[in-house]
Amino acid sequence: MTQSPPSGDVRFLVTGAQGCIGAWVVYRLVTAGYAPVAFDLDPEPRRLRLIATPDEMASVRFVAGDITDGDHLARVISAQGITHIIHLAALQVPACRADPLLGARINVLGTLNVFEAARRFPDQVRRIVYASSAAVFGPEEIYTTLPVPDSGPLAPTSHYGVFKQCNEGNARIYWQDHGLSSIGLRPWTVYGVGRDQGMTSDPTRAILAALRGQRFHIGFGGRTDMQYVDDVAHIFIACALAPCEGAPVFNLHSDVVTVDAIIDAIDAAVPGARDLITHGDRPIAIAPVLDDRGLRSLLGDVPHTPLSVGIADTAERFRRLLAASWQG
Repeated sequence: MTQSPPSGDVRFLVTGAQGCIGAWVVYRLVTAGYAPVAFDLDPEPRRLRLIATPDEMASVRFVAGDITDGDHLARVISAQGITHIIHLAALQVPACRADPLLGARINVLGTLNVFEAARRFPDQVRRIVYASSAAVFGPEEIYTTLPVPDSGPLAPTSHYGVFKQCNEGNARIYWQDHGLSSIGLRPWTVYGVGRDQGMTSDPTRAILAALRGQRFHIGFGGRTDMQYVDDVAHIFIACALAPCEGAPVFNLHSDVVTVDAIIDAIDAAVPGARDLITHGDRPIAIAPVLDDRGLRSLLGDVPHTPLSVGIADTAERFRRLLAASWQG
């Protein structure tokens, strides 16, 4: 996958920039030569600090803001001359389960605010790329076609998945009614430094626990698609810049493995981890194998870091942080 050199008239806004994927997207935008605007309710870029140097962070414009405040968001888009929006602000599965009303306010109404704010500037905002999720799909056994295509039946089993399904539908209507172009992406189990929240954060947290010599229980079993966060960040940026009209939604796909295989990969990177990490038996109720041919058709080469390499890199990054007295 190739990426165009920065253009002076391209200005990125990243919502949810202080989350894991958000931090990596901001980091990769900076290393590609952009000066992104990082928009988040949390003013503290603690995850970005884990991967970026102070000089790299100096290229970022940080804006504290609530995704549920559409007027503020619109003012930021106008004042900063935003042309491309990568929308990642959301609550994860456990938070949506605990408080569905808050989850809907942030995940659904917050996404509507992004589209409404962008719609105010039709001659300025060229593309929205937003995070949907593999959670829009149901368990593997309900599907007759495997791997599940982009157009596979949506059957979410969580509020979070339902909210993401709603966002996909709303994006389609914004294209239909207003010609507002967007791309939705469906990550699965994203791992890497900074992944410390959400149901599928357990593999990353297990790496850190093993490095500390601590026991850790991964709360699920079965198979999952492990996607290195650096790859995911590159994909979001590439989709923002790719020539595309409409409101397509694409599956992401990397390495589909058992949780036992994940633990084996951690043990290879952190010897002795196998004795510290256990896991549950129940698989996550999402089809583990998704077809990403649509994404490949758009981008051509899609970055893929093999699981063993991604886990080894994550472990090494954690080692360096721990050696620098990072508390985690």
